[in-house]
Amino acid sequence: MGYIMESEELLSMFNRGNIRICDCRFKLGASDMGRNEYEKEHITGAIYFDLEKDLSGKVEEHGGRHPLPNLGQFKDKLESYGITNDTILVAYDGGEGSFASRFVWLLTYMGHRKVYILNGGYRAWKERGYASDDRLPHYEPAEYHLQIRESVLASYQKVKDFTERRPDDVVLIDSRETKRFLGIEEPIDKKAGHIPGAINKVWTNVLDEGSFLQAEELKQTYKGISRDKEIIVYCGSGVTAAPNYVALKEAGFPNVKVYVGSFSDWISYPDNPIG
Repeated sequence: MGYIMESEELLSMFNRGNIRICDCRFKLGASDMGRNEYEKEHITGAIYFDLEKDLSGKVEEHGGRHPLPNLGQFKDKLESYGITNDTILVAYDGGEGSFASRFVWLLTYMGHRKVYILNGGYRAWKERGYASDDRLPHYEPAEYHLQIRESVLASYQKVKDFTERRPDDVVLIDSRETKRFLGIEEPIDKKAGHIPGAINKVWTNVLDEGSFLQAEELKQTYKGISRDKEIIVYCGSGVTAAPNYVALKEAGFPNVKVYVGSFSDWISYPDNPIG
């Protein structure tokens, strides 16, 4: 099994005690929406993780708009939900794919081995008429041990070195919409364009109405990129790069990293060039 789990498979696992379903619904620009939707209704037994309060840290001069969270505090939250290193984690969002993918990548970085994304998110679950309610679950606390996997994280310095040396064995992928990549349109960040040397693989192209494409289709999406290469993916703030990370892994690429700071971190250094 890769990172993708279908609704039917999750349903079959409902009676297992070692599973936690993680609601990651969120809306940029309306930060309370996800939590409000969760409190109204969610998959039975699900717990909530907020993109900006849980899956991201404090915004500072550098680090981008959604930097890594304080891992000690995040570990405490996992423990409060009774999550151990052996717990099966299944994340979902509203069907966008990006917020749940951020959770999946973050837990992978923390060393978790059994973390999955619910394909199609809450929308797909509801369409099938599966169990949901508004009850807030309670779980007994547990112990969680961080086992950081640096191999899935690309540092700012790593990306900086790429732009200066352009090594043949590294591919830098910009996950944003093409207009933003080309610098034609920039609705969020203070500068327009892309990190020099990057190619554009728009994150929405790995999804079909919120569900990830099949592995063979994903291989075609990245056709022309050798699996022997080291792949670094970024976006505006490290969120929509995550679906590309998931998709690349599903397509069989072994060495994939996320530059969490992404373009918003890159442009926080005024002397950095822009393509």
